[in-house]
Amino acid sequence: MKKILEVNNLSVSFKSHNGEVQAVRDVSFDLHEQETLAIVGESGSGKSVTVQSIMRLIAMPPGEIKSGSVLLNGEDLVKKTEKEMEQIRGNEMGMIFQDPMTSLNPTMKIGRQITEGLIKHQNLSKKVAHEKGVELLRLVGIPNPETRINQYPHEFSGGMRQRAMIAIALSCNPKILIADEPTTALDVTIQAQILNLLKDLQVQTNTAIILITHDLGVVANAAHRVAVMYGGKVVEKGTVDEIFYQPKHPYTWGLLGSMPKLNDDTEELQSIPGTPPDLKDPPKGCPFAARCPYAMKVCDQHMPAYTESSSTQKTACWLLDERAPKVKPPESIFAGGGQING
Repeated sequence: MKKILEVNNLSVSFKSHNGEVQAVRDVSFDLHEQETLAIVGESGSGKSVTVQSIMRLIAMPPGEIKSGSVLLNGEDLVKKTEKEMEQIRGNEMGMIFQDPMTSLNPTMKIGRQITEGLIKHQNLSKKVAHEKGVELLRLVGIPNPETRINQYPHEFSGGMRQRAMIAIALSCNPKILIADEPTTALDVTIQAQILNLLKDLQVQTNTAIILITHDLGVVANAAHRVAVMYGGKVVEKGTVDEIFYQPKHPYTWGLLGSMPKLNDDTEELQSIPGTPPDLKDPPKGCPFAARCPYAMKVCDQHMPAYTESSSTQKTACWLLDERAPKVKPPESIFAGGGQING
């Protein structure tokens, strides 16, 4: 499939009273047409800052894109003016935010929030935009859209508000849809409905999706490829099958080990000991070294380069160096068994 987005060596920092926070450090990934790429990791790993930087939504100052490029169909968004980005947002890229109740304007009817993008970007009349707004609400599964379009956000349930956010994001037929934790505030049943809706809409609209989440269960059901972030860096990336069945990075092992399992009778979930690094003073070496039970001296001193396990899987870990000791991943998370470097 055609590559439509390419993020190269993106670094983003924020100035604070206590120093510069290096929130995103040298991040690279790409996105293809009709593909869903999941970016996963703990809170504070840099997921949301990465996608907000792609959309140029971080406040500057205190935020700043220090280096790197974001190529959308070959054009670098980092070099675009704010006026140019206003045309790209909505037309080329849409975003679904984490909490629809705080993202939707409580003083505006749902219909106006959907149609203002149609009027601005596609130069539609109010009447035609209203008709398309009704179609969009119907598309995302909201019953009685002719009535609902004239209601306020507080008159919608949580799941319906998220559907309305999706309708707004899709209103101008963007090529890329960014979903930042789209199911966090919803109960399990509604989460499944929203994820199924996104998959159905992707087929109908040929939209590529970047899905931000900390829930690996969501990833398993929704994504084609996965990028695992930790400490502002992508530590591993690969297909869903590679990340779930052949993970190579100890942090990925920890994430998989913390997932609840239906065949596990123990009541206590596994956790990763320790805390994420302070990105005001990030470690020189692997960001996960301080929490990694397999860390070696070199892990603290030098950042590992990516090792390619396949054409689609890359992992930044010193354990994959041919000189490293052989280490077995925990059997509870590694379906194939065997050693990771040999």
